[in-house]
Amino acid sequence: MSPAPTKINKCMVNHGWRTGRCLTYGLLFISLLGLSVIAQHAYAQSTPDATNPAANGTLPPGTIPGPGVLYLPLVRTTGVVTSPVTFNAIPISGPRIDHAAAINGDLNLSLRSYISTTGVLSLVNINGPVDANAPQLAGLFNPPHLPVFTSLYRVYDWNWACSADGCRGAPLTEPPVTLLAMAVTPGEALHIPTRGQAIFSGDYKAVVLYAEAQRITLVYTRQDTPAVGYVVHIEDVVVDHALLELYNQLNAAGRTKLPALHNGETLGVAAGTTIKVAIRDTGSFLDPRSRKDWWIGY
Repeated sequence: MSPAPTKINKCMVNHGWRTGRCLTYGLLFISLLGLSVIAQHAYAQSTPDATNPAANGTLPPGTIPGPGVLYLPLVRTTGVVTSPVTFNAIPISGPRIDHAAAINGDLNLSLRSYISTTGVLSLVNINGPVDANAPQLAGLFNPPHLPVFTSLYRVYDWNWACSADGCRGAPLTEPPVTLLAMAVTPGEALHIPTRGQAIFSGDYKAVVLYAEAQRITLVYTRQDTPAVGYVVHIEDVVVDHALLELYNQLNAAGRTKLPALHNGETLGVAAGTTIKVAIRDTGSFLDPRSRKDWWIGY
């Protein structure tokens, strides 16, 4: 762009700004300067660095979009599109939870946490009755399949008597495994564990009890509690932006409605090479490796 300033300087010396030629050079210089600034700004926005990290979503990590935000398509390197997606809510039956969801150890599994344990990295056969309507963990994947089990954990108990909001207790010992890590492909689409029984018109199967950026808790009833029916905790999943935003809005509005999901509906994608899953019935954590319960037919 050096010729433009040179010619402008000559015009200034010889003719001043009043001549048409000098005005032409001036306008040309200003236009080129503006294009240069725009190009530099665009490059800075598209180049990851310490202050501008590469985002995995349509918004920076951790950002919760406000009302009126347009969800633009996001195609990951694996080809999975996480937005835009439309999710729906259904009315909740019965009372609301009596502790805020984010600090509720029955909803937010990160509060309980977990420790690694040992055991067989395969399905186990447990005696007892069979519920043909139990959620099937193979439905997390498309097509449904039995994944490789990579590690086992014990979830901590939650003691509601120690304070107003409860506190972490000792690791659960019965059953010996209460959280299972399974191999996935980063960016792989994930769905709810499938179930035949609907909970509301429209063939909805489960409700989102809790969600944040990389975890989600589902209940297979319309009640705002994990104490009734089946509950599934999924860790290390990038929850779809639209689903997370809908949950946040409904949670803030009093939880009279919560997001509901169908079998096969994508709720997010795998954050890494494994996901972790815990499953409960009427509040109790159960062994997620149980063949007769969660992996019927495998």
